Amino acid sequence: MTTILYIKASPRPEAKSTALADAYIAAVRQQRPNFKVDVLNLAIEKLPEFDGNKVAAKMAAIAGQDQSATQKTAWDQIVSIAQRFIEADQYVLAVPMWNGGIPYRLKQYIDVIHQPGLLWTLDATTGYHGLLKNKSAVLALTSGAWGPSMPSPAFGIDHHSTYLKAWLNQAGVDNIHEIRFQPTIINSDLEGSFNAAVSQAQSLAKSIGVS
Repeated sequence: MTTILYIKASPRPEAKSTALADAYIAAVRQQRPNFKVDVLNLAIEKLPEFDGNKVAAKMAAIAGQDQSATQKTAWDQIVSIAQRFIEADQYVLAVPMWNGGIPYRLKQYIDVIHQPGLLWTLDATTGYHGLLKNKSAVLALTSGAWGPSMPSPAFGIDHHSTYLKAWLNQAGVDNIHEIRFQPTIINSDLEGSFNAAVSQAQSLAKSIGVS
């Protein structure tokens, strides 16, 4: 069964990024009701701290060294969380811009799962190689003042979509689509802009589905 992992990064139920992703998911379900949608709400998901034991376990994995019992326990927890991400066919991320970047809970989640031997490998000569194959991603993006047409840095800098795409690329995901409602505050036609973004989400679902 094809699985979409739907990651909600905003703690606000009424967030526009979530509404855009919901529109995309609804359109996909209308076409392919047999698809499984696994919802990961980071506002309520229990995520472990990426503490010293987990860092040590990661460094041992990079160096090809045996992990201590404590490190192995920490690593097993990482693997169990990352496996849910690895097993999905498509990622739908609803992500508002926070201070030019991404919400801290999403960063914590990425820091937990983005591990050597799970999402990537590193070659001393050729660099990083992603381990995810035949995956795609849809980014539902919102921001208050920044937008593609707004002067930067006066209205902010996009460390938001750029970071997400760089992370996904490093993991092996290069089939990435964007749905943008930006800006959401300094906007002369909030309703019209949002409706246009929803239409974009619906059209995207019809054109790509899960591929």
